[in-house]
Amino acid sequence: MEELAGADANALMERGIALLLGYAPKVLLAIVTLLAGLWLIKRFVNVLDKKLSARDPTLGKFLSGVISVALKVMLLISVASMIGIATTSFVAVIGAAGLAIGLALQGSLANFAGGVLILIFKPFKVGDVIEAQGYLGSVVEIQILYTIVNTFDNRRIVIPNGNLSNSSLTNLSAYETRRCEMSFGIGYDDDIDKAKAICRRLIEEDERALKEPEPLIVVGALADSSVNLTVRAWTRSADLWPFYWDMQERVKKAFDAEGISIPFPQRTVHVASDEQSLG
Repeated sequence: MEELAGADANALMERGIALLLGYAPKVLLAIVTLLAGLWLIKRFVNVLDKKLSARDPTLGKFLSGVISVALKVMLLISVASMIGIATTSFVAVIGAAGLAIGLALQGSLANFAGGVLILIFKPFKVGDVIEAQGYLGSVVEIQILYTIVNTFDNRRIVIPNGNLSNSSLTNLSAYETRRCEMSFGIGYDDDIDKAKAICRRLIEEDERALKEPEPLIVVGALADSSVNLTVRAWTRSADLWPFYWDMQERVKKAFDAEGISIPFPQRTVHVASDEQSLG
């Protein structure tokens, strides 16, 4: 019995050594192929990203991400076939796993579809200033599943593409020019024509204000304590807010210099004396 057991052990050891010698080169080659393939894919995707981003930054980031995932899946299938795993069964397993993962990650698939829709219809691109999902900022990257927006107070916001493609958003960079709308209140005793002339002069002196379309200065409302002038001027999109802020200060100083009042809410309180209150 001991001799039979020893013979079986020797046979198993010899078989194990034969299998090891037979599969070791394949496993070693597969590992080398995997490492080399991942390095080549990384280099290729980086070059592709630079080439595509030079033409279209939005499309470049998205396509490079999709191609990177596809190439890595193909590399894994190739490495599995080198080891001896049947690729047909391997692909079937990947397909079944993909179906299960897809059902579990329906939200991610919706985000992927949203990213595709954003690339096709281009409601915005990298570099545009958008207002969406309660955030206002500049688009810095459109990924496969998410869009990254940097707000003006230096916050990094990650917004799912599914939400962006299925809800309304405002693209503030869609056009080169924008209309700046302001309102200035003057007193009922002040000269309306004089106030309008001051606003027009200040607009004409500012190079950021466009000549066409022509600025509009009208009486917008007769409020409770003021006559409100509505002032509209066109600027380049990048100049809108600097122009708006400067006009607020310059109009205030010009009105003060020209004796035009800017009313503000006031309340008069009458305090009754003790005799009046008792009487």
